[in-house]
Amino acid sequence: MRQKKGVKTKALRAAVPKVLPICISFFFLAMSYGLLMGTRGFSFLWPMCMSAFIFTGSMEFVTVNLLVSAFNPLATLMLAMMIGTRHLFYGISMLGRFKGMGLRKPYLIYAMCDETFAVNNSARIPGNVDRGWFYFFVSLLNQASWVLGATIGGIVGGRLTFNTSGLDFVMTALFVVIFVDQWMSSKRKSHMAALTGIVVPAICLALFGADDFMIPSLAVMLVMFLMLRPYLDDLKTDMQSDGREGRA
Repeated sequence: MRQKKGVKTKALRAAVPKVLPICISFFFLAMSYGLLMGTRGFSFLWPMCMSAFIFTGSMEFVTVNLLVSAFNPLATLMLAMMIGTRHLFYGISMLGRFKGMGLRKPYLIYAMCDETFAVNNSARIPGNVDRGWFYFFVSLLNQASWVLGATIGGIVGGRLTFNTSGLDFVMTALFVVIFVDQWMSSKRKSHMAALTGIVVPAICLALFGADDFMIPSLAVMLVMFLMLRPYLDDLKTDMQSDGREGRA
């Protein structure tokens, strides 16, 4: 029993330094989501449960508006599938790593997000650390920080008395920052992916209108990214470079 506890402790100690920056950013971003839910009149139980069960940050922000608008289950399903499609690709790539994980495997699959995948896929795990428990604690710590932030944000948001209009712009602002950072990255020689992400939604917006352009945009971009992958932003070069930096 003590030996098993020691294995878990070693894995937890190895995981914490890898995920601490992510956990901090997750906490504050999720808190803004909880604040948004609270200011829209929802109990803190809503962001707490949604952050625990959805665990797809962008979809959670989108869901806020879906909950206060006319319910369209088909559109909601399609939107969730399109936003979460990227999980299929890196999920498949982790199946080999998750072999032999026993009861931990279902949770590792369930709790995987972009940042968790990045850590579990690239981290150098010390030889004396159990790989399965390392993956488990990376996933658990990331999810716990997101759920905690959303819950606290929901509690605080329900008690705010000042005008919070414009708070729902936080997700848009986040994506703008990510877009600008990727555009200005010195590693990237081509901006084909970024330009695709601008041009396709603009065309779909003109064709389908503001209420119906999202799903066609995501569908068209998904197909284009799959077809144009060999030419998109020197993807292989970036990944190889990142891998060398991570091993340095």
